[in-house]
Amino acid sequence: MQNRGITDLREKITSLEPVRAVGRVAEVEGALIWVRGIAGDARIGDRLSLFRRDNAPLGGEALMIRNAMVAMLPEGNVEGVTLEDRVAVLGRNTLAPSDEWIGRVIDPFGKALDGLPLSAGSGRRELRCDPPDPASRRPLGARLETGHAVFNTFLPIARGQRLGLFAGSGVGKSSLLASLARQIDADVVVVSLVGERGRELREFVDTTLGEDGMKRSVVVAATSDRSPLVRRRCPLAAMAVAEHFRDQGAHVLLLVDSITRFAEAHREVAIAAGELPALRGYPPSTAHQIMSLCERAGPGSAAAGDITAIFSVLVAGSDMEEPVADILRGVLDGHVVMDRKIAERGRYPAIDLLRSVSRSLPGCASADENQLLLAARKLMGTYSESEMMVRAGLYKDGTDPALDQAIRAWPELDGFLSLSEPGSSRDSFSRLRLILRKTGVQIVPVATNSVTAASHAPGQVSG
Repeated sequence: MQNRGITDLREKITSLEPVRAVGRVAEVEGALIWVRGIAGDARIGDRLSLFRRDNAPLGGEALMIRNAMVAMLPEGNVEGVTLEDRVAVLGRNTLAPSDEWIGRVIDPFGKALDGLPLSAGSGRRELRCDPPDPASRRPLGARLETGHAVFNTFLPIARGQRLGLFAGSGVGKSSLLASLARQIDADVVVVSLVGERGRELREFVDTTLGEDGMKRSVVVAATSDRSPLVRRRCPLAAMAVAEHFRDQGAHVLLLVDSITRFAEAHREVAIAAGELPALRGYPPSTAHQIMSLCERAGPGSAAAGDITAIFSVLVAGSDMEEPVADILRGVLDGHVVMDRKIAERGRYPAIDLLRSVSRSLPGCASADENQLLLAARKLMGTYSESEMMVRAGLYKDGTDPALDQAIRAWPELDGFLSLSEPGSSRDSFSRLRLILRKTGVQIVPVATNSVTAASHAPGQVSG
């Protein structure tokens, strides 16, 4: 403990700068504070600190440089700011993650939110950095056990995969994320909570995630009352923490809830900088912000570990064409759609399987497993197409043998999607095979001499 204190003190001393550039407030325009005297020292994105007359510091970021003045976007309320207040340049936006952050709740600046001491790491990381060299990155790894039958079979999550969770409010999104955080096999879990209500943070940590989940987790939180700069910084800080552990060779599970609030925070910052809205109110730079964040997750290279990431997206009215959802679908390795109607009839997780896909298939399943999934999806698709007619009593048994089979299989397949007891993927596939056999579906094994061909074979299904 004493050695750690000495190390922390040494790090703080070495990070001190004997001289800082200091300017003065020249103008306050809406949310922007224009500062003169630091235009030659401040860079776009640098952190600034304004000292009000009451000595209460106000943090911010250099947003624009114009006519020898720097536009500062503050991280708090501008109340109390006056002309000639001093503004110091603090330098780049960085973070110093530490292994001791595991089990803690921090803000996007690396400060503890539980009131206990928190040590910084030995090295500082840029909040915005390049992803690993794409030519040297490994392919997706093995299928991960999740504790949910639907993810163990139809929507597998492979090591290093990036998955989107698309859901409206109140359909069980946070509970599903916490369940995956507790059960997916990973060395470290990093959770980013962007724009959550203040009361929900403690509830998520203590109840939803729980003591067992926190033992290997780092929670980075910026509640809804924080400024857009802080909320935008939250996923960037969480990614920097995940990269810290990845570079040590660890497998990291990153959960970001939600990318929509990250995009909304960026929209506020970008509009303050003069960028015009274009994509249904979002500025054009939103796509790059989202894509550059997501690309940093995924498989590592050389001796580094991997970051398996799940990004949640708030979709109002299940609108999958809204800008944030549309951007993410083209970047990620799969998307999971949660439906309010399914939640309302009491099936959890409320995943709409027919609208969801995992791009780790067919590669992370065997030929026989892919056949099984194809047969089950075909049955569910057949039932979905005629569900309204069946429920209205307009369908007569025996009219369509394929639909008859789908009607018999539907209750058990629907129940299978809600299974969440701990178990291996092999157990989940065994249950699925049994369900199909009970409803008369026979899977004909595919014989092949090529592993690659087996993993991509469409299979044969007979009733």
